Amino acid sequence: MTDKDVERTDEQDDAPEPWWAGLGTRGGAALIALGGLAAAWVFLAPAAGLEWLPGTPGEPAAGYYQAAKVIAIGLVIVGTTMLGSCRSRAAAPEETNTPERD
Repeated sequence: MTDKDVERTDEQDDAPEPWWAGLGTRGGAALIALGGLAAAWVFLAPAAGLEWLPGTPGEPAAGYYQAAKVIAIGLVIVGTTMLGSCRSRAAAPEETNTPERD
């Protein structure tokens, strides 16, 4: 039996990760801010007569939808990183500041 015949279960899948996989808390907060700015742009650009500028959608609903997707991804990233840090703190052993008695 050769190594080719043996199934290896310890190898990781090399599946592609989504683009937001490694952003962290700061990246999530930046996505929330970017989505808010995009929503403000969709709202304010037509009101100011700036429909001709790039990035202004022809249909406001499409712009709000895209901005909401960016905000939602940011909220999920921030929420999962905060939840992970709370769980790691709860799982860590508690340290006491009292001196040990010998």
